[in-house]
Formats: sequence, C-alpha cells, structure tokens
Amino acid sequence: MSAALIFVKRNIKLFFKDKGMFFTSLITPAILLVLYSTFLGNVYRDTFTSSLPDTLMISENIVDGLVGAQLVSSILAVSCVTVAFCSNFLMVQDKASGTVRDLRISPVKSSVLSVGYYAATFISTLMICLAAMCICLAYVAAVGWYMSVEDVIFLAVDVVLLVLFGTALSSVINFFLSTQGQISAMGAIISAGYGFICGAYMPISSFGDGLQKAVAFLPSTYGTSLIRNHSMGGVLSEMQNQGVPADIIQEMRDSLDCNIYFFEKQMDISVMYIIIVSATALLIGVYILLNALKKEKK
Repeated sequence: MSAALIFVKRNIKLFFKDKGMFFTSLITPAILLVLYSTFLGNVYRDTFTSSLPDTLMISENIVDGLVGAQLVSSILAVSCVTVAFCSNFLMVQDKASGTVRDLRISPVKSSVLSVGYYAATFISTLMICLAAMCICLAYVAAVGWYMSVEDVIFLAVDVVLLVLFGTALSSVINFFLSTQGQISAMGAIISAGYGFICGAYMPISSFGDGLQKAVAFLPSTYGTSLIRNHSMGGVLSEMQNQGVPADIIQEMRDSLDCNIYFFEKQMDISVMYIIIVSATALLIGVYILLNALKKEKK
C-alpha cells in the first residue's frame, strides 16, 4: 500500500474514532431535519397554500410532498459543506498537537500529506452526506414521494459535487488555522452563517435586491439551486398536471430558488453545474498553490 493510501486511511480512522468530530458531523443533518420538520414545516405549508388561487383544490399529499422536498433540499445543501469543515478539522488538530511536525520530518512527502488530508476529508464527508441523503429520501417517501429515478440519481450527483466543493473550500480556509480556538470559532461561523448565505435557511428570493445580486456571485447559491431542482421538480410537475397554471408554477420556482437569476438573466441547470465544477477546480488549485508556496518557503 502506498504512503498516500496509508495516510488517507489513517485520517479516516482518526475522524471516525474522534467522537467529538464524528458526532458533531453526524448529528448536524439529523438536528436540521427535526428542527425543519417541527418548526418550519407549517410555515412552508402556509406559504404554499396561500400562494394558490382559492379555486384550485390541491391534495394535502402534494403539499406535504412539496414541503418535505424543500426541507430535505435545505438540509443537504447545508450539510455537504458544514460536514466537510468538521471532517477537515483533523488537519488543524494535527497542527495544534504538533503531529504534523513529526509527519513532515518523516520520509512522507509534503504533497502526500496535502492530498491525504483532502482525500480523507472528501471520503468521510461523502459517507456521512450519502447516509443523510438516504434518511432524507426516507422522510420524503413518508410524507409524499414524487421524485423519479432520474431525480434521485441527479440528487446524488449534486451531493457528490457539493461535497467536493465543500472539501476544497474547507481545505483552503483551514490551511490558515492552527489552534483549537480557531477551530471552534470557524466551526461556529460556518454552522451559523453558511445556511443563510447559500439560501438554505431563507430563500434567496426573500433577500433584498442588493443581497440577491451579491449572493449570485457565490458558487454555493447554484449548488443549493441544483439540489432544489432535483428534489422538488417532480412535485412541481405533478402540481402543474393537476391544473395549477404555468405562471403560478413559475412564480413558485422563483420563490423556492429553483430558478436563480444573475442580473435578471435566468441561469440554466447546465450553467449551474459548470459554475460548481469550475469553482471547485479553482479552490483545489489554490490549495495546491498554497502548499507549494509553503514548501518553497521552508
């Protein structure tokens, strides 16, 4: 087994062995599901029903399915990034404990360490997020299932891409951290702020015009929209089949962030994928450059 694989295996074992990091990562999706379904479910339901004309009779099952799809899309959009930060804190802990100094004086190359941290973070985060996706799909099936097999496949692709993006983002930011205090501060900032920035806690359509234009520059906005489209597309199509006018469906897609506008121009799904992939590649490039410059400086 190569040194890189050994180091990746070591990091994954340490992450799942550290009960603090592991359970913090694992309970995030579960807590969000309970909080969303308990406190936000009725709010979403009232918002949806109030936007429909009184002459339309939509079954409760469809409304529940729409609410459930929005809840799980918010959970997955947040978890793919916040869990990545928790998983990647192992890199900072190694700095804080001095372990990284011992590793750097060993025959293991610095590039192997950098790749090992990234790969281990990606694998650990993906395992947790795919498990969270299965839990979310089970919840959707219980409240109202309207997703096709294609929707589920694309949702899984969205989760993988967002985990790659979250791992790259956390790798760049955590590169500059070196103490336990910084870990705690960054964890609190990401947990509290990322959900609002990406539009998971509050739809971007409810923001002011200036803030909407600002978040349109953030890749996370399009990641959230991709998950929204593939989790809610089926139930919105069913609503249209049952007689809801197309203009009302369009308004709902706008209000739910299925449609994202960049300075009044609606972004296609393919463009959203290009943005996420490009942003991830750019962040990985920055991470590689930071490690190369650090090695050169030493």
